Amino acid sequence: MNPTSFWQGRARYTVLDTRYGDGSRVSGLIEAWRRDPARPARLHIVALADGLLPGFHRIPQSDDAVTLDLLSAPLDAALAQLSARIDFAYLARVQGIDFARALARLVASDAVLAVDALDDEQVAALAAQGFVFDEDKRGARFASRKPRQPLPDVPPRRAVVIGAGLAGCAAAQRLCARGWQVTLVERHPQAAMEASGNLAGIFMPLLSKDDNIPTRLTRAAYLYALRYWDSIGGIGQAIEGAACGVMQLARDAGHAEASRAIAAAGTTPPAFAEWLESPEAEALLGLPAPDGAWLFRQGGWARPGSVCAAMMAACGERLTARFGVGSVTLEREGDAWLVRAADGAVVAQAPTVVLAGGAASGAFPQASRLPLSALRGQVTHLDASTLPALPYVLCREAYLTPAANGVACAGATYDLDADPALRAASQQENIERLQALVSNPEAGRDAPLQGRVGFRCVAPDRLPLVGALPDFDAAGTTERLRDVPRYPGLHGLLGYASRGLIWAPLCAELLAARLENEPLPLEASLVDALDPARFVLRARRNSRQSCLTRQV
Repeated sequence: MNPTSFWQGRARYTVLDTRYGDGSRVSGLIEAWRRDPARPARLHIVALADGLLPGFHRIPQSDDAVTLDLLSAPLDAALAQLSARIDFAYLARVQGIDFARALARLVASDAVLAVDALDDEQVAALAAQGFVFDEDKRGARFASRKPRQPLPDVPPRRAVVIGAGLAGCAAAQRLCARGWQVTLVERHPQAAMEASGNLAGIFMPLLSKDDNIPTRLTRAAYLYALRYWDSIGGIGQAIEGAACGVMQLARDAGHAEASRAIAAAGTTPPAFAEWLESPEAEALLGLPAPDGAWLFRQGGWARPGSVCAAMMAACGERLTARFGVGSVTLEREGDAWLVRAADGAVVAQAPTVVLAGGAASGAFPQASRLPLSALRGQVTHLDASTLPALPYVLCREAYLTPAANGVACAGATYDLDADPALRAASQQENIERLQALVSNPEAGRDAPLQGRVGFRCVAPDRLPLVGALPDFDAAGTTERLRDVPRYPGLHGLLGYASRGLIWAPLCAELLAARLENEPLPLEASLVDALDPARFVLRARRNSRQSCLTRQV
């Protein structure tokens, strides 16, 4: 059996391959899709692959109508975490029978299987779930009478995105790539004038011994961002910056010991993260690294404004920009949201709105109960000729970038006030950390007060908010994320904190995939960890706990 025999005229077709191997079958399928005049409008391939870091990996393709997800996980675990509706599946060299129930949960009502080397017990397990096999047991069709949960309707492909920083520009691009008409609304005269306006942001992954949820999410975002940036022109080309690597110095002997344990586990290939003992790190860096360091060879720095520009350019004619509109309000009228300027004029309207304006989004009543904070960050700009020449971005408690146009960036502070002006105390804090970083008490001394202040949008758990915004007042006694009532057509891409560069592409892709009912690019547990409605459930739990405490 071959999916090309079944996909004619479909709007979307999703294929699961349990053995990616050398990729030849997937490549052949994509080529067959290109040649077939009756091909589905969109082809989505999900394949299990070895040799990758754990988790889901979305691989951008040259044609936006084709999506490839590589899943590095055992079949049972992958199916349990997959959010997809599968139309065709290749089953090859699968183990056990537990996969059968999970597969039946995911397949479409008319799904087709092509099977290879299944034993009698596996065939029986699939038959018990509603698959009817051919006589030769090499193919099957799903014929269960249990009704399939219908997918939500795809909304009309028109959206307004509010905020033209990294979050908003990424949202616009990923929607435009799927054929949406997007209006990008920004209160400032141009894009990237808030936190995304810094001269340099650094990109690197996060490591932990237990591979916890923040680590897994950050890894997925980092790896997707690297691939995504290549698809829109590349770092150092369309995007100003350098994939020069990032060296993260160990904070102390304890941190070094924990890092050695992570390295000894053998789950971080050197291209992703390499632990260096002090002599190795110092030989590469040319500066002291007394407790060793991690080297992230694929990391580096980029100017966020240039990333925004590259993403907007990739939108093409489907993007309309409305810059310099000042503060706006949201009003629901029928099936559309109206975005109004301060004078009441309608700036834009669409059935779907994405709030991507950072902490300022809390000014909208619909988002006012989200627990978002604005953390002040002052970056110091230094004459690079007065500092050591760095081969990498250098970081520990602070960071220092290599020279770009004669300027090195050091920072950034974490302040709780809302002062937008540069101040000497913050500069001194940056310089003291810089001096410790390069082991030179004279570095940056008496530098002029130059730099930039931005405000990070931060949630209490330091994770982004991605998805439909919850209606706190209508939540009642809801206990599950999926049951939390949402504002129709209103979504958020918020809370990127200090990692907007890497969060923006994957979060936008997740939101766009969800709007289109496509397979999601993350494990279901990680998708839930980003759901804005998590704070509705936490507020209810906290309220119950407070009541119990008072009763005691």
